[in-house]
Amino acid sequence: MRLLLIEDDAMFGKALVRGLKQNGMTIDWVRNGPDGFAALKRAEHAIALLDVGLPEMSGFDVLKAMRGTSKAPPILIITARDQVEDMVTGLDLGADDYIVKPFELRALLARIRAIVRRVNARSNSVVTSKEITLDPSTYIATFRGIESVLSAREFSVLHALMERPGTILSRSQIESRIYGWSEEVQSNAVDVVIHGLRKKYGKDIIRNIRGAGWMVTKAGI
Repeated sequence: MRLLLIEDDAMFGKALVRGLKQNGMTIDWVRNGPDGFAALKRAEHAIALLDVGLPEMSGFDVLKAMRGTSKAPPILIITARDQVEDMVTGLDLGADDYIVKPFELRALLARIRAIVRRVNARSNSVVTSKEITLDPSTYIATFRGIESVLSAREFSVLHALMERPGTILSRSQIESRIYGWSEEVQSNAVDVVIHGLRKKYGKDIIRNIRGAGWMVTKAGI
């Protein structure tokens, strides 16, 4: 899962990025309001974690500016402000949840999972392609009636392909799902993950289109 962190506190941000990565997530981190607003509009992330006390443009102002943007991801406010008024303001401006610093990482992860479940329930986002079905809320793939839990990278690659069955995705398009903006891209990472998926589910699940990329076949074909 790819998350956007909008947080200006360097020490807190580094610790949070480290903890989220250890739990299999890909993190893009920006440190002020305008950059956060620009990143949100790109609609590249599953969830955004938004601090309120940002420089140049507060978290509340970012939420106001995002109103009416149909592609905005779910937003979880993370802040040291513990006043009920601030919580109400954030939720009324469109945030999906609110957590007060300091918090335990497992509490944040639980809120992230809850948001994912709600979003998936609204969008009915289980995806199917040929013989495999993928549930984004659980990372469970069902192949010929047998369920298995995917790793974070396996899920990201397979979900990217299954969102657009019949469409070829290039290496760079798939890499964007498993790497954050500032992370060094390993040249063979996509190949390794796809090799593992094909070994697990059969080579016909993911087709290699020489010189172009990879694709999965539409259900029923």
